[in-house]
Amino acid sequence: MVLASILDLVQKELISDIYTAGFLGNNMKMRFDYIIIGAGSAGSVLANRLSGEAASTVLLLEAGGKNSRMDLSIPGAYSMLFRTSVDWAYWTEPQPFAGGRRIFIPRGKTLGGSSSINAMAYVRGNRADFDEWESLGNKGWGYESVLPYFKKSEKNADLAGEFHGKDGLLHVQFSRQPSRFVLPFLKACAESGIPYNDDYNGSGQWGASPLQFTIRHNRRHSAADAFLKPVDRRPNLKILTHARVHRILLEKGKATGVEFLSRHGTLERAFCNREIILSAGSISSPQILMLSGIGDPDHLKEFSIKPALELPGVGKNLQDHLWCGASSLSRFPSSNNDLKAMNRLKVVLTYLLFRKGALGNSPIEANAFFSSSSESERPDLQFHFVPAHIGNDYSTDIYDLKTYPKSAGYSIMAILLRPESRGQVLLRSADPVDFPVIEPNFFHEPADGIRLVKGLRKAISVLASPAFDEFRKGGIFCPVQWETDEDILLHIRKSFETLYHPVGTCKMGNDSMAVVGEKLQVHGIPNLRVIDASIMPTITSGNTNAPVIMIAEKGADMITGKC
Repeated sequence: MVLASILDLVQKELISDIYTAGFLGNNMKMRFDYIIIGAGSAGSVLANRLSGEAASTVLLLEAGGKNSRMDLSIPGAYSMLFRTSVDWAYWTEPQPFAGGRRIFIPRGKTLGGSSSINAMAYVRGNRADFDEWESLGNKGWGYESVLPYFKKSEKNADLAGEFHGKDGLLHVQFSRQPSRFVLPFLKACAESGIPYNDDYNGSGQWGASPLQFTIRHNRRHSAADAFLKPVDRRPNLKILTHARVHRILLEKGKATGVEFLSRHGTLERAFCNREIILSAGSISSPQILMLSGIGDPDHLKEFSIKPALELPGVGKNLQDHLWCGASSLSRFPSSNNDLKAMNRLKVVLTYLLFRKGALGNSPIEANAFFSSSSESERPDLQFHFVPAHIGNDYSTDIYDLKTYPKSAGYSIMAILLRPESRGQVLLRSADPVDFPVIEPNFFHEPADGIRLVKGLRKAISVLASPAFDEFRKGGIFCPVQWETDEDILLHIRKSFETLYHPVGTCKMGNDSMAVVGEKLQVHGIPNLRVIDASIMPTITSGNTNAPVIMIAEKGADMITGKC
């Protein structure tokens, strides 16, 4: 492809190689105060905050490589990142309520983790999400307690006041070049009963809004950009890439170190004086715990792993957001036009020379929160508005630009925010290189399908609203038939995807299935913590990257005794 070729030619000149791997040597026996497993969103925050204490030494281990690919910094290159070297590219097991389909789950495999490959939406969730966490026995995790940590990270270029931070490290802003379709979407929502809301991260979440993004100067601002790059030269912080952790070393009820495979193919060990923090994400964190002998003893024994600590909840409680879309063709050009061969070179040069145009935008532009029931205390459905036609049959691979529709259009993704179905992550073998078994059980609970049908019906009504009359061309594309709920549910089962928000597999709490307590310490091993999306007892109402960064900010203060 022209785009890929041009990016390959220039990326080495524009992105410097600032991280080194293999600095420890083949027979490393060094000790650190803190060892952080995973340099994703949570790990990047933790590395920054913990290394801020000059007397503490910190080792950050990342299974992926340096984030030196140029397309990682380009918002509009989002779709080029999946199924590449910076993506774990997980797949679920065949899902019985999806016609046996395996569902793709991308996860970042580079510094910054999934914040380096996501759609850059900055969404905190609903006040009630965090109050629910506290009501489940997790003291200090209610909304009033977590709000200061959202604000601590945030450097908001557009919003201020009691709900926003201006001095943080993570740049947040509205798009500087919204498409012509955003205002019609907001008007169409209002015409369909979803009012305008100028700040869904503020006093209330309900309503339709332009999205807030982690984009700065039309470049992605990942957790690595925000938290790692400013401190990567600190003498007390060592960042080791291509270091895949195999297990945590345990001795007499304490976590003493980690064993990992280096980029040279040698098995290395690093040891800690204070704490080990597992921040590998909702798929890798439970896998690493189980490989270390922490989990359900019966499951571990299937693979001849000697149980070290019985915690049957490890890997359980998996949750994710699901979406299904509806589209309209447009009388005006949209993002689809930029994919045509005749337009690609112009789009790339416009961005490289002026840092403007389609490549400076996220693939999604606007947002709405609403409920399937008037009795709900918080939204259970979300829209993402996309200035592109996403196809009207089941042959489109949304990750393959060759098959992506080239006809101009716009779409609404209807998203299920609070699924009742729960899944699990299990070991496939005792080999750390083998991907785990991911069994989400999507739509196992019938209520999930009922709610998403309502969400998709609402999306269709928004697309049919008068605000889109001058834009719409050729009707609305969803299922071929949508007269009945059964038609729509069948369409959903044939076409839904996840929103790439797996959470909950090392949940916080005090019940028999909890893995960590309110201080994020693993039950039974006080110097081992899990700090990432896996600790969420219930999924937040919206995109999960901002909550993960908040969790890491609060976790860092817990480790250093500040809260």
